[in-house]
Amino acid sequence: MTSPERTEHLVLPGVLTADQAAATVRGILAAQRPDGAIPWFRGHHLDPWDHTEAAMALDAAGEHAAAARAYEWLARHQNADGSWYAAYADGDPDAVTDRGRETNFCAYVAVGVWHHYLTTGDEVFLDRMWPVVLAAVEFVLALQRPGGQIGWKREPDGTPVTDALLTGSSSIHQALRCALAIAEVREDPQPDWELATGALAHAIRRHPERFLDKDRYSMDWYYPVLGGALTGPEATARIKESWDRFVVPGLGVRCVHPNPWVTGGESAELALALWALGESDRAVEVLRSIQHLRDERTGLYWTGYVYDDAAVWPVEQTTWTAGALLLAVAALGGDEATCRVFSGTDLPVGLDPDCCG
Repeated sequence: MTSPERTEHLVLPGVLTADQAAATVRGILAAQRPDGAIPWFRGHHLDPWDHTEAAMALDAAGEHAAAARAYEWLARHQNADGSWYAAYADGDPDAVTDRGRETNFCAYVAVGVWHHYLTTGDEVFLDRMWPVVLAAVEFVLALQRPGGQIGWKREPDGTPVTDALLTGSSSIHQALRCALAIAEVREDPQPDWELATGALAHAIRRHPERFLDKDRYSMDWYYPVLGGALTGPEATARIKESWDRFVVPGLGVRCVHPNPWVTGGESAELALALWALGESDRAVEVLRSIQHLRDERTGLYWTGYVYDDAAVWPVEQTTWTAGALLLAVAALGGDEATCRVFSGTDLPVGLDPDCCG
């Protein structure tokens, strides 16, 4: 069981004490099933992306065996085409509640596997998961469009949905870079992935018209930065441009503009993006602003808060909200593996994204 001594590196004044961090980790572990699956919360569903984010948080907290069980769950449940379904019911490991296969959900395994390897140095694990990552990336890239963007899913009957989401494609961009890093360690070059990564980055940076218009969602604002496609002055300018639209001082980050609803997951992810930009002070400020979402009884966080009504909504405490916060704190605290994954400074970039139009 996680103790405060194991989470001393997750201390951040005004955000987490060692005791609070340990309680948050215990909250995630309590939701993890014996088979390794990490649902949103017990009785709710699991999706592959949020499952992976929670597993990464466990690794950041030193719970490597639990994280490894989460990746083994993914390996056992991967479909023959390299994908996972969008949602699995809690309580029945074989019950699928959404048979769509979303590309960003499937790609994110590469981020988690790379993070686990950096955290543990476990080469046997990397060997075991390489075919899983390989198949997942091939599934995802089969939906890449000529303009570089990635179609966002396959319908249950296999029909590709070619419309692309900026948030999803930005997450995939990070995942492809992590997959390329794994390929380098494995000494298994993937030149097609390098081309695909460059083309995707170019689309994100230069061609917003290739993505569905979801400008109301804060994730579309900060994810090009969080996913590493935008860096430097371009990233700084993007964050500055919509700061006042989405950040509610003292409360957190809106999920959707202009709704009076702040959410913990988006706030923690924005903090990670700010940290990657070198704006640690603002990142800490954002994390401090969502402490009203913390439930000290469980160590977990409410998903969101409707401030016009002074009401928690929805009434749920999700493992992925806790996971996002722990990862942001880990990065701010200098956890090496988490920093390497989210700074992107030593991740492969693929083909120069600005070499073609």
